Amino acid sequence: MSSVADTVHRVAVAEAARFADPIRPPAPASPAWSALRALGTRLWLDTGDIEAADRLWTAEFEALTTNNTLLNAEVQKGLYDETIRRAASELRRASPSLAADDLRLEIAFLLNAVHGLRLARRFSADVSVELHTDLAHDVGRSVEYGLRYRELCPDRFIVKVPLTPAGYLAARRLAVEGVRVNFTLGFSARQNLVAAVVARPGWVNVFMGRLNAFVADNRLGDGRNVGEKASLACQRVIFRARAAGSPTRLIGASMRDASQVAALAGLDVYTMPPKVAAEYARDPADVLRSRCDDDPPVALAEGMSLDAFAAATLWDVPEGFQRAVERLAASPVDLAGPDELAAFFYREGFADLLPDWSGGDLRRIAAEGKIPKFESWRADLGSRRIGLDALMNAAGLASFAADQAALDRRILSLL
Repeated sequence: MSSVADTVHRVAVAEAARFADPIRPPAPASPAWSALRALGTRLWLDTGDIEAADRLWTAEFEALTTNNTLLNAEVQKGLYDETIRRAASELRRASPSLAADDLRLEIAFLLNAVHGLRLARRFSADVSVELHTDLAHDVGRSVEYGLRYRELCPDRFIVKVPLTPAGYLAARRLAVEGVRVNFTLGFSARQNLVAAVVARPGWVNVFMGRLNAFVADNRLGDGRNVGEKASLACQRVIFRARAAGSPTRLIGASMRDASQVAALAGLDVYTMPPKVAAEYARDPADVLRSRCDDDPPVALAEGMSLDAFAAATLWDVPEGFQRAVERLAASPVDLAGPDELAAFFYREGFADLLPDWSGGDLRRIAAEGKIPKFESWRADLGSRRIGLDALMNAAGLASFAADQAALDRRILSLL
């Protein structure tokens, strides 16, 4: 490792130990969660809040997920202010010429590592740790930092790589290196088919709650079952990919209420915010069955159609798309770059999967927040210049980048 990477590694381990989090005693089993586990669903908590996780942890839980938003919430509490100061001092001593942007990036990485190490120790559990959003379009640096996460905690860390053209390639390279990858910010069966067949990470995601919010917030329908329908369709795609040799499993992410726990029983993995997990634990379903073969109905507002907002991109995987993905997997993908990957799908007739976002597009997405405004994108969705899955992915990355920027400002204020 470089002197900078070596310093970050050493300081991260020391700072995690400084908190002296005790190892949590084995938790009792819970009949509510055991019933889900019996259907094959693995249970994770979607939080960086140690106290919140402590209140909910039972024998059935096995991992936690963090992200830029969740880590920022912990950093803004001031828990790591002294860690930031000490890390900055050590890094300046190790590399006096380290540029300010590199110092910021290294400390942000260190904070993810420290908090992840604390969670892993406290719960004796796997922990998903996220790459900095500045790396989302950089294959080489994503791989570099992913390998550094693995070096820090090979037994417990799972590296979250965001779904972008560069992310597909970085996830593939990390998987080849034996790094466990949680390929995040997915919204559709087709996005995740590409990941499962070409990148082959350990896990992919459907951010179901944001899909329901898009429909409800834009008054396109009641918002129910959009994310559920996408998740269940994706699970069936992932089942088929696994039968063909892919190692990938699906995470049902962005869960919003306890009703989704029973409605999606049988999914490979849930990562649940504390609020959802607490609600379900208080009032679990009396009877559970696997829902993986279900196709729940989506109710739309009068005069609205699924085609109007390209909803089918969430759950449809045309045969032509499947064949294209298989050709891509059989090609020398490792020699390609992000632009070549996007160009491949353009040539195959699926330009809406990885669209060519203009600077104006990206500024509009960032301004609208994590739930895009339908009227802003009506023409683009209706013409299929973009898919709804692609739009939600871009909005999700922009919202994470905003939270990452808030975390970075905290770092800079203490340097």
